[in-house]
Amino acid sequence: MNRLRRMPIDVWFEPLIILVVGVGYFAWYGSVTLTTTEQASLGWATLQNTILQHIKLTVVATLIVVVIAIPLGIALTRPSLKRFEPIAVNIANVGQAAPAVGLLVLFTFWLGTGFRTAITGLVVYAILPILQNTIIGLRQVDQRTIEASRGIGFSAARTLFQVELPLAVPVILNGVRTALVILVGTATLSTFIGATSLGTLITTGVTLFLPRLLISGAILVGLLALIIDWLGRLVELAATPRGVA
Repeated sequence: MNRLRRMPIDVWFEPLIILVVGVGYFAWYGSVTLTTTEQASLGWATLQNTILQHIKLTVVATLIVVVIAIPLGIALTRPSLKRFEPIAVNIANVGQAAPAVGLLVLFTFWLGTGFRTAITGLVVYAILPILQNTIIGLRQVDQRTIEASRGIGFSAARTLFQVELPLAVPVILNGVRTALVILVGTATLSTFIGATSLGTLITTGVTLFLPRLLISGAILVGLLALIIDWLGRLVELAATPRGVA
């Protein structure tokens, strides 16, 4: 109960925004009469598939980034590999600095179009926040705490998994949450390389001048970003050690 009272206001306020926007949109969606052209994109079966494909893009890309970035971040904080940290971070920064559309289009020359290419581009684009936060989180662990754990007989591996990582979890999860939100927005661009996403609604709405499609795509992307950000915040709070919260 004490922990609940200490929760930041955004943990309670964000779901209210999600609820209001979500109820408002789906109330409009249920009452509006769609034209034949709009029905092709906004019919429930098609819309449901589009949302699921967008979520699939985001989740798969995030899982791949986590599997790559967190172990790499851990390795780069070890004394033997510390000297390679600036190189790795600068390489990861190239993906973040490059325009997302340009990055996705470049990968089409190598991998062609479709889901696999979109995932590759998204992974490259989102690796920096998780890698950087993993390094920062581990570096922020008090050196005296590490020395104390080694002093009582913990091995380097046990110190890492039982002392350093639990204390670094809030910062690492913050990086994962940031990457997820970035990916939700960036995944809309995958429509330009033949992968289905909510960006399909936006580009179709712009191309055919159908405001309902454009607004639907924008609102649904915003809702997904808010939901993922909120869920990530809850996980972050739950995983934070009590002494750190």
